[in-house]
Amino acid sequence: MNPLNELAPLIAPAPVSWWPPAPGWWFLAAGLLGCLLLWRIKPWRRQRQDNSVAEAPLEPQRQIALDELAQLSKPYDGQPANQWLQQLNALLKRLCRIRYPEAQSHTLSGRAWLAFLDNRCPAAGLTRWMVLVEGVYRAECRLDDKAIQGLEQAVDIWIRKHV
Repeated sequence: MNPLNELAPLIAPAPVSWWPPAPGWWFLAAGLLGCLLLWRIKPWRRQRQDNSVAEAPLEPQRQIALDELAQLSKPYDGQPANQWLQQLNALLKRLCRIRYPEAQSHTLSGRAWLAFLDNRCPAAGLTRWMVLVEGVYRAECRLDDKAIQGLEQAVDIWIRKHV
């Protein structure tokens, strides 16, 4: 006689249900959800406050710059454009000094200045207007009416849309 035959048959363990979880898992899930919400909301709130502080003083400056751009006398009918180009550059440098004080943009000139402007607003396309920086130093810089309107429009776009 075999002693193993006298043993009772094996009892299969009862299946363990995964639902509902133990109370500790509920607390863990609630804690993770709370941390996720705090992590998501807190930066949003801080970003919203930072943007409101940064944008508030800039908007009047944009409007003032647009008004000043409109009041500049344009060198139509073959008049020398040196002074107008110098005034455009001064206007843009003043705006950059206010908006980007850490960039030291007022020290830039030539292609570096135009690249700086284009990096802040590629839609304006100021790098194709090399006359903006070179025309000031030419003895008699004259622009046709189409070039004057195009440059003024590019500067207007830059003022409205720069970052």
